[in-house]
Formats: sequence, C-alpha cells, structure tokens
Amino acid sequence: MEVEILNRITTHGIKMALFDFDGTLSLIRKGWQEIMIKFMTDTLSELNSGETPEEIFRVVEDYVVRLTGKQTIYQMIQLAEEISKRGGQPLDPLEYKREYHNRLWSLIQDRVEGLRSGREKPEDWLLPGSISFLDELRNRGVKLFLASGTDAEYVIDEVDLLGLTPYFSEGIHGAQDDYHKFSKKMLIDELFRTCGLKGPDMVAFGDGYVEIEDTKKRGGIAIGIASNEETGYGINEWKRQRLIQADADCIIPNFIAGKALLPCLFPIKK
Repeated sequence: MEVEILNRITTHGIKMALFDFDGTLSLIRKGWQEIMIKFMTDTLSELNSGETPEEIFRVVEDYVVRLTGKQTIYQMIQLAEEISKRGGQPLDPLEYKREYHNRLWSLIQDRVEGLRSGREKPEDWLLPGSISFLDELRNRGVKLFLASGTDAEYVIDEVDLLGLTPYFSEGIHGAQDDYHKFSKKMLIDELFRTCGLKGPDMVAFGDGYVEIEDTKKRGGIAIGIASNEETGYGINEWKRQRLIQADADCIIPNFIAGKALLPCLFPIKK
C-alpha cells in the first residue's frame, strides 16, 4: 500500500502545512518508545506492588502509546500518578523526564554526533522523500511549520543537523519545561486565528494522533504518516490503526508515496 485515501480531500490549494518531527520527518530518535517503556517499567517494578512484570509492562505501554504525540512531560506525569497509585512517593515529573532523556541519549548519541561531524549523512536519518516533498510545498508558496512533543532545544538542533532549518523559517516549535506554554493545539489554533485560515487551507502531516485530531477539529486536512522507522519503507500497522482512529484523511508510509497526493492538495484550477 502506497497511498490509502480514507476521506475525500477537498481544497482550493493549501496555504500552510504543519509537520510533526520524530517519526514523520526524522528517524534520529527511532527506538525512543522502547527506552521510555523500559525506564517506566523498571521504576514501577521497584515498588513491589504484587503485579507481574507483564502486567506492569501492559500498563506502561498503554499510557505511553495513548500519550504519544503530546509533550514528553505528560507521560512523566502519568508515571508519577502510577507510582502514587502503588503507594510510592513520586518525584517531580521533570526529574523523570531528565532521566528518560539521559537514557535516550545513550541510544542516539552516536547518531547525533555522527551528523554533527559529517560522519553520518542527513538523508540516512530522514524519512525517504522528505526533502523533495518539502521542496514541492515550498515551491508552491506553502508556509511550513514544525511542531514536536520533544523539547524545543533538541528539536531545533536536530532539525538543523538534518538540513531542514531553511524549510521551517516560519517556525520550529517544541515542548517547554512549563508545558502550559506550548501544545500543538495551541499552535494550530493560533495559526487559524492570526492568519485567517479556513479549514482546508491547512494540512498537517504526522505519525501520531495529536496533530491529526487537532487539525481535523479545525476542519483542516490531516495526512497520517504510518512510517516504519526501522527501514523508512512500508507501513507500520500499529501506527496505521491509530491514525485511522484519529480520523486521518489519508495514510502514507513516507514522502515518496506522498508525491501522489500533490494533485489532491493542489488541484488545477479550471
């Protein structure tokens, strides 16, 4: 499957496009879910709640998956709540977020440093077709924005390492320690309010439900990226099911397939 159309796309031409980052454009952080789930499973297992390791794993996996796409702090807030439920004394969720980042860094450090030194090529850590697709949008005058649940300082750095900064001069947004200051919904609402957009003037691309749901609530077009982060090709069925539940208009595996959508997003005026 290259392109799966779920809803009819009707637009007079896209004015703005919002992109998620990890798993949508960037593959630098592939494997993050496994790191987070193990960290949280280990933490809850120390409480001796009487649950089996499998039971704890299922609890953690459920809320990590459910909160994917939101700022990382929300998963850490849930971890703190799970600790309290089991009679433990949780730390501030920011402390858990810092520990998770430390563990994740051990996974991605070589990737980031390889990109910084030139040892790694940006195209090897981008979803296939990303640069060409961004060029297509930019050449059509579309304003491009990027919004991620990952902390802004990391997003800005990794966007630059992948050579994407020039494409997102309109805005690169990420999570803040004060999580009330930013969310994808806040950004989408602000763009609609300040730019006078009508629903189908905006398209969002993402592999999580958050940007899909928030865009659809404003009447925008939502393209689900069911990316296989290990290979860059083919469909991740778990992501596909989540994106269908979020009411994505279309699902693609990568942006090579995404090129087939361009006639739908930019219909020829008669």
